[in-house]
Amino acid sequence: LVMKKIILSLVSALFLFSTASAEIGVNIGLSGTTGLFAATGSEEQTGEKTDKHQDSEIGAGAWGSIFFEKELGRFAIGVDYVSDVFSTDTVETQMTDKRTENSDTATSGVNSVQVDFEDLTTLYATFNVTDTLYVKAGMSSVEVITNESLNTGSSYGNTTIDGSSIGIGYNMDMDNGLFVRAEGNYMSFDGASLTSNDNTIKLKNLDGVTATLSVGKSF
Repeated sequence: LVMKKIILSLVSALFLFSTASAEIGVNIGLSGTTGLFAATGSEEQTGEKTDKHQDSEIGAGAWGSIFFEKELGRFAIGVDYVSDVFSTDTVETQMTDKRTENSDTATSGVNSVQVDFEDLTTLYATFNVTDTLYVKAGMSSVEVITNESLNTGSSYGNTTIDGSSIGIGYNMDMDNGLFVRAEGNYMSFDGASLTSNDNTIKLKNLDGVTATLSVGKSF
């Protein structure tokens, strides 16, 4: 939420500044993106014995974002912010307390975990190979919010994961400083591990490809 307010304030300031200035080499726009991602995660309960569950999933999604960037000759640096929240399905696992599973009073329960990814922010740089073709590289961060119900009554907490992206795009300039872009990117995020008492969940990898269509205005 704080990052969103900062970006919106900067965008508003750029619009106001542009009305009283000559061309300043600033681009502002909106993007729509679709993506296909693959992830591998695991849940592990330790004790006298170790009970481990691992699964891999492939999922598709779509989201919108706002971006602004500063041109530096054939280069440009910018930031892209996604306000949408990406939510996973809820995963439930039957777990047994390893300290009591061989006794008459063995305790068990269902652990459920659901994860939200929020405030996806990407800092990037582009280089114009030609007047219309460009290459792009970026570094991203996203907040990982865990929503869990554990048999022990504890929680995993939240974390931030970082990633990188590379891509290629096509830019078409129109009248009155307007432009349209189409680009494809490959994104790869680092893994993360969260622990609650004897339970540990791990995100081993999160990789995907995206296709983006953008419209914007140059000032």
